Amino acid sequence: MADRFLELTETISKREMKEQVLDQMELEREKQITIKLQPVQMEYNDQGQKHLLNLIDTPGHVDFTYEVSRSLAACEGAILLVDASQGIEAQTLANAHLAIEQGLTIIPVVNKIDLPNAEPEKRTRELSEFLGVDQNEVLKVSAKEGKGVKEILDKVVEKIPPPKDNSKKPLRALIFDSQFDPYKGIVAYVRVFDGKLESGVELAFKASAAKIKPLELGVLKPKFAVRDRLANGEIGYLVTGLKELDQCQVGDTIVLAKDLESIKSLPGYKEVKPFVYAGLFCKDGDDYPILKDALEKLRLNDAALMFEPEKSKALGFGFRCGFLGLLHLEIIQERLKREFDLDLLITTPSVSYKIELKDKKVETVHSPIELPDPNQIMKISEPWMNLEIITPEEYLGRVMELVKDKRGIYENTEYLGEKRVLLKYKMPLSEVIIDFYDQLKSASSGYASMNYTLEDFHKTDLVKLEVLIASDKVEALSQLIYAKKADWIARNLAKKLKETVPKQMFEVPIQVTRNGEIIARETVRALRKDVTAKLYGGDVTRKQKLLKKQKKGKKKMKALGKIDLPQEVYWSVLKRK
Repeated sequence: MADRFLELTETISKREMKEQVLDQMELEREKQITIKLQPVQMEYNDQGQKHLLNLIDTPGHVDFTYEVSRSLAACEGAILLVDASQGIEAQTLANAHLAIEQGLTIIPVVNKIDLPNAEPEKRTRELSEFLGVDQNEVLKVSAKEGKGVKEILDKVVEKIPPPKDNSKKPLRALIFDSQFDPYKGIVAYVRVFDGKLESGVELAFKASAAKIKPLELGVLKPKFAVRDRLANGEIGYLVTGLKELDQCQVGDTIVLAKDLESIKSLPGYKEVKPFVYAGLFCKDGDDYPILKDALEKLRLNDAALMFEPEKSKALGFGFRCGFLGLLHLEIIQERLKREFDLDLLITTPSVSYKIELKDKKVETVHSPIELPDPNQIMKISEPWMNLEIITPEEYLGRVMELVKDKRGIYENTEYLGEKRVLLKYKMPLSEVIIDFYDQLKSASSGYASMNYTLEDFHKTDLVKLEVLIASDKVEALSQLIYAKKADWIARNLAKKLKETVPKQMFEVPIQVTRNGEIIARETVRALRKDVTAKLYGGDVTRKQKLLKKQKKGKKKMKALGKIDLPQEVYWSVLKRK
């Protein structure tokens, strides 16, 4: 859809045009998803009248909802896209509610009407009922074929109000995203709400009180296009030249330096709360400063990423990082590898638990390593989520069975149009984060979708699973597990590790313990070198002598042997079957 808008407004020439032009990260193209919000300014010529349109293309996955909320804060309206074959998804509902809460004008659109299994009339009815609008208000388009795209821009011009004329007021601009350039420093993406932003004028940041003179100013087309000023209502970029990453924060307000004390900040964003925590450690300890620098730079354009230093006896220095979900974790890990050439070791993801001790103190634990002595613990509470699942009616039984197995508590059922159901549950976050999304897609043949928000913390019964490989405790594989599932998970974990731990010249025992007691064991058989291959005859005792010598050597290697586990071993424990 964004590609068609850029073509229709001639923002990009045909020579420069390519598929998913706003998805500028290699990862986005590989995974066929949008990960980062991307702003672009377009000029739409409607019967001789020019309209300046500032578009922000946003992700749709539940792990990147924060990107959507940041974009909505900078806009007057939103185009709500629904797939003509899939229908309304849970994430669509969540994002639509965010837009409604912000008071944005919503333009409903049913896309992909060209698909063989498309049901545009049914989806139109669903969308009109959800938004409470007439079915004629819902546009039916095919972005692939370009059918109906002009009607969307006409509707944008007709329905979405232009920004309020606050050009006479003192400058206030909201930073809704940023990135780091090694030559230019921090580049802030801004929306001008009041006044105008001009080059050559001293500016200040309300939160950090840092003062700058812009090195460069402009709009995104989607490449940087230099301008002398950004007018009231425009979206653009500002090259700050700052190298200190905490001086320019997403959600901060830019004002004139002379107005720093007198002007109030624009309403900022809600502070994001990570759901999933994992430890990031470098395989090469010398890379720690590089990892620190890399995380700070990623934090600039991903405000949902949280991190703090962590030290492990086994893994050395690293960072305990907070993510919005496993996909978010996977994307960050992949970006660190590709953009900064870091070889990382990632500990098993976990959620945050509240621990009430016998001395009445309450601690928040983000990893199994931090868990206090079990004898000191009075109560453990885990986060529960409000879970919404939309699924075709025919898969209702399978989906409900899946959620029941994951300790979900049924709340409500709502019917959306024809043969589509919205299920509402309460469910522990620890059951959601690992592979629930994949299992949900399998149970519904890919048609179900989900969204979740934090409900509260509830008491739970947890045990700590630890893994010993060749008698060495592997801290990175420790897990906090619901007690009733501990035996089953331990056995599966041992089997999974047996498949992924590389074979050595000696037998490698794999043991999983629960609070110090061994409850599962597997053995990785030794590699067998044929030491008798060079023999071509003679007495049988010659063969026995060589085999005895080999056995003695293997026993010595087993006593002294250390195993270097590849990253694949750690990732294998994320997928529980």
